[in-house]
Amino acid sequence: MKSSMEKPLYGGQAVVEGVMFAGKTHSVTAIRRHDGTIDYFTLPRRSHPTLAALKKIPFVRGIVAIIEASANGAKHLQFASEQYEASSDEKQAAEENRSKFGLILGAAVIGVLSFLFAKTIFTLVPALAADAFKPLVPGKMGQILLEGAFKLALLLGYIYFISLTPLVRRVFQYHGAEHKVINAFEAGWPLTVEHVQRASRLHYRCGSSFILFTVMISLFLYLFVPTDPLWLRIANRLALIPVVLGVSFEVLQFTNKLRDIPLLSWLGYPGLWLQRLTTKEPDDDQVEVAIASFQRLLDLEAEAERKQAVQ
Repeated sequence: MKSSMEKPLYGGQAVVEGVMFAGKTHSVTAIRRHDGTIDYFTLPRRSHPTLAALKKIPFVRGIVAIIEASANGAKHLQFASEQYEASSDEKQAAEENRSKFGLILGAAVIGVLSFLFAKTIFTLVPALAADAFKPLVPGKMGQILLEGAFKLALLLGYIYFISLTPLVRRVFQYHGAEHKVINAFEAGWPLTVEHVQRASRLHYRCGSSFILFTVMISLFLYLFVPTDPLWLRIANRLALIPVVLGVSFEVLQFTNKLRDIPLLSWLGYPGLWLQRLTTKEPDDDQVEVAIASFQRLLDLEAEAERKQAVQ
């Protein structure tokens, strides 16, 4: 069996009734429509030379990767949300009457802004809440720990409550299907429903792990900046967001490299524990969609390699 580190590293995300996978040259979404068929959405992956250069710089590359992933993911989420509900006739009419470029550009901008807004909220609310308890917890260390507790409670509470809705629960099932496909592929297993279902729904490179790392690393960085007065506390929290994201990305990559080392694999356990909330066991139909998406991506990647070899 091949080690997971000998294979290309693919990423993905769950969407409404489907799964998106991203590779080196393409990203592909497959969704299950109401009539039972599987529909696809494919985008080539192109990076501006400047961005490609930035993605080679440690700590900076994480910020660039996150922005690109947010923009790209928003395009696929837009497709999944619209196409799942549309009939074949409605789908054709929508494609004829709407500017595809405008749709993609708008979704990308919204995706990036939504990520930045959410990150800002999850940074500011815990800081304000901890400051409100300063009469009871006056020390800097106590304030940082309290802020971290509020941040973690806000994160876990948000995930728990949205998971109660049927739609999000199904998205979490597709999230589990995405991980199962990646785990099966990296283990060298055949990409069949039977084999993929045997794989774990948890994965070291998951974005859920990344989010938890941002909480942990932010608490460490806050030790080196002042917490008083409140305006300065808020200012340095906001200023540190890019630093937290960059460091968290590197930690995520590092823990993934250690996953096969028994004595060090525990470093990724906190993220895996969080994934027990953000993933659910998928059914066979959901796994079939995830496999279809990933197989389409592999075919496109192989075709791109063949074309590059000919040139």
